[in-house]
Amino acid sequence: MLASLSIKNYALIDHLEVDFQDGFSIITGETGAGKSILLGALGLVLGKRADLSSLKIKDEKCIIEGEFLIDKFDLQLFFETNDLDFEKRTIIRREILPSGKSRAFINDTPTKLSVLTSLSDKLIDVHSQHQTLQLADNEFQFLVIDALANNSKTLTSFKKGLKIYKKLSKEFKEIENRQVEAQSQHDYNSFLLDELIEADFKENEQGILEETLEKLNHVEEIKLLLTDAQNLVDLEDTGLSDGLLNYVNIIQKLSKYGKTFEDLSDRISSLKIDFDDITKELENSNDGVDYSPQEIEKYNDRLQLLYNLQKKHQVATINDLLEKKQILEVKVSAVENADEIVKAKKIEILEVEKKLDNCSDILHHSRKKAIPELIKQLETLLKNLEMPNTSFKINIIKGTAFFSNGKDELEFLISTNKGSNYETLKKIASGGEMSRIMLAVKSILCNYSNLPTIIFDEIDTGVSGEVSNRIAKVMSTMSKHMQVIAITHLPQIAAKGQYHYKVYKTDKNKQTLTNIKILSQEQRIQELAEMLSGKDIAETAIVHAKQLLDQEIH
Repeated sequence: MLASLSIKNYALIDHLEVDFQDGFSIITGETGAGKSILLGALGLVLGKRADLSSLKIKDEKCIIEGEFLIDKFDLQLFFETNDLDFEKRTIIRREILPSGKSRAFINDTPTKLSVLTSLSDKLIDVHSQHQTLQLADNEFQFLVIDALANNSKTLTSFKKGLKIYKKLSKEFKEIENRQVEAQSQHDYNSFLLDELIEADFKENEQGILEETLEKLNHVEEIKLLLTDAQNLVDLEDTGLSDGLLNYVNIIQKLSKYGKTFEDLSDRISSLKIDFDDITKELENSNDGVDYSPQEIEKYNDRLQLLYNLQKKHQVATINDLLEKKQILEVKVSAVENADEIVKAKKIEILEVEKKLDNCSDILHHSRKKAIPELIKQLETLLKNLEMPNTSFKINIIKGTAFFSNGKDELEFLISTNKGSNYETLKKIASGGEMSRIMLAVKSILCNYSNLPTIIFDEIDTGVSGEVSNRIAKVMSTMSKHMQVIAITHLPQIAAKGQYHYKVYKTDKNKQTLTNIKILSQEQRIQELAEMLSGKDIAETAIVHAKQLLDQEIH
């Protein structure tokens, strides 16, 4: 339940704090006193969008806090899921900064407005005159029936499945579109792929080809240089091989004269081994280098093929070409295996569709079963609200398409007079009748939901006299199961409240300010008398006000 509300620097409110009680509370006040401002501030706590026009003093921030008692309403899982601290007395705070930015906190933890809105939906229902129009809305009508049918778990399962179904259907459509596009290019892609497969290039082959061809094109120069190198090594007496051998022998003789010479001897011996290996490899290379026009032509052709394919596919390296090959393989395979891919996706969709159909059947039957009970309760309540001849006809038909809440199509019809035709609510019900029907609906819903608080903003619009007494009794009955707060202009309703708050304006320091206070018994009498007769309170109005309060007490 809403335990308290604190508002600073909002519209006509400088600083306001008010505590609320369980049961049935009334809020009254003259037109323009600021009741809508109070609801606007509460709306910010519940997650509505804010703007700079909300600030009373533009260069100071606005702070609105609501304290809620939530220990009886099984909300621990919600707090855990959203990484919030669960407190029995939960405080929701909104701050609107002079820059225009706003921040939201739940128990001092910063949170997103989407999370705040989800939580507020579980805490409080603010029913305004505008919301009465929801009665004619199919989605709201389903909500009422599903509450009586206890369909929440089935609906959750259906909505999860529908999300998967839509995702799979989208993927299936994309596959079909890709198949159409791929089919139109299939022959050309197959030709390109066959060309690359036949070429059979290997990774890094380009470098090897270019290096080999460079060698073959300069074979005479290479062979001449190798011969010169070999001659330098093999010259008798003055060749590198004999000279290095003599050098090694001299250093080896020095090695017995200390560690330094010994290390140098090891190093020169190692150098001699490397020198011999290099000499051997050069000899082998010299023996293997021959001029071959056929070899040059073969490597030229291979390299030219590579260059042509790179140009054709607009790539710069052989690795890029291999990637192109992989892409073409996927495209060609997608067409050649199209039937299998489509079939697999269809099977996947059909499995989800079967589960959705099962959920839809459960929803349909439970709704059909709940409708007679809903009609019975509505008609009984409306008789007590001075609509004795009102009757309903609610038809539910199972359609073929999936909607957001199943496959059902709903027709919600009403007749307010004996012998009159059944029509939709929009066509037949007046404003006062719509208010009473909505009150009856909310009264029924409170028995099937675990909502802590409901606020009625002038649900008594368009009614008076005995009807207002009946409306007050319905709200009073509801307050035995939940916290009910009613904003009203009717004294008959105001007198039924257990607690009475008044919204009023004062002038202070050349400013008009809105405030709220809880009324004592004597103050309630004065407020009711003023509601009955106006500012100039007649003695008879005082007597009538006392009678109204006395009737409620007894």
